[in-house]
Amino acid sequence: MNPERLYYKDAYMREFTSRAISCEKDKKGYAVILENTAFYPEGGGQPCDMGTLNGIPVTYVGEKGEDVVHYTDSPIEPGTEVRGVIDWERRFDLMQQHSAEHIVSGMFHEKYGCNNVGFHIGKDMITLDLDKEITWEQVQEIEKKANEYVWADRECVTLYPSEEEREHIDYRSKKPLKGIVRLISFPDADICACCGTHVRRSGELGIIKMFSCQKFHQGVRIEMLCGGRAIEHINTQLEQNKAISNLLSAKIGETAKAVDRLLGENQSMKSTLIGYEREKLNSLAQKHKGESSVLIREEGLSPDSVRNLANMLMENGAEGLCSVFSGNDQEGYKYAVCQKDGNLKEFIKEMNAALNGRGGGKPFFAQGSVACKWADIENFFKEAGQ
Repeated sequence: MNPERLYYKDAYMREFTSRAISCEKDKKGYAVILENTAFYPEGGGQPCDMGTLNGIPVTYVGEKGEDVVHYTDSPIEPGTEVRGVIDWERRFDLMQQHSAEHIVSGMFHEKYGCNNVGFHIGKDMITLDLDKEITWEQVQEIEKKANEYVWADRECVTLYPSEEEREHIDYRSKKPLKGIVRLISFPDADICACCGTHVRRSGELGIIKMFSCQKFHQGVRIEMLCGGRAIEHINTQLEQNKAISNLLSAKIGETAKAVDRLLGENQSMKSTLIGYEREKLNSLAQKHKGESSVLIREEGLSPDSVRNLANMLMENGAEGLCSVFSGNDQEGYKYAVCQKDGNLKEFIKEMNAALNGRGGGKPFFAQGSVACKWADIENFFKEAGQ
């Protein structure tokens, strides 16, 4: 069975009638094959169409050999006349994104000799992978050129040239092709072998917007959007910037400068606090100087500070265990336990087992956490002779 694919005749078809040829249950649901269909199956970087068959939601559309398979949650009896309805909002969005990718890829190829080696229309963003490194300035240059092409409202042309005719056409394709080949042409921008659905005219894309360009394998990965998706994403970013602007009492165009200033102030304050904390830790370490073994409970210390205090106690000459705990009975305690030239492996293993703890480290130094009460910790160290 080789069903007629109506989306090739008219990508703007929203409804159609057909007849069910077969319906088989499998792990994805009920696999329905029709005499003809306007549903585009996933492929070529483009997600499948969604919609309904006789009011039954279509959950996925794929290919099996030459057949287009529609997956539903309910069966459709073979021989039944079927009314298919395409989720048009989704279809048109995918047409926009795919057409924009063609225009952009063609322009990168023509201007910089880049090949499109990967393309994916994701839920939130389109990704385009090129096989050469491109700068952000070059990406912005192509964005400007692509939008000028959009606003010129150029026609999209579908071609089915013979093999002989294709020998004289400079078209993009990821692999050599034989037989009947469908070419999508945006004149003066791109011509590419493609099985996807596209807009009639470039003006329907509205806007093409690039959002990032990152090194990827031997080239770059570009994130981009067009049409309604681009507007929605830009509006979301604008609302976020407005919120930041209000919080920082800064003008919309000066939020980055305000954040940079705030980060500087925060770093300065953090450095001051670190200095105060180090003085506090030094004072605690000096208080226990000369003791052979030390067990300290101190509120509000970070894991780094717990470790630093344990080190200070050891460096102050304590020969036995230097044990520092910080926390409370409700949330548990962070710990650092050390002993100069010691081997604490078995001790820490026993402590973690007794106090519902986890952690470890070097033979002479271990760090982790326990979920118990302070009285349990004191009892464990007392019974251990520490």
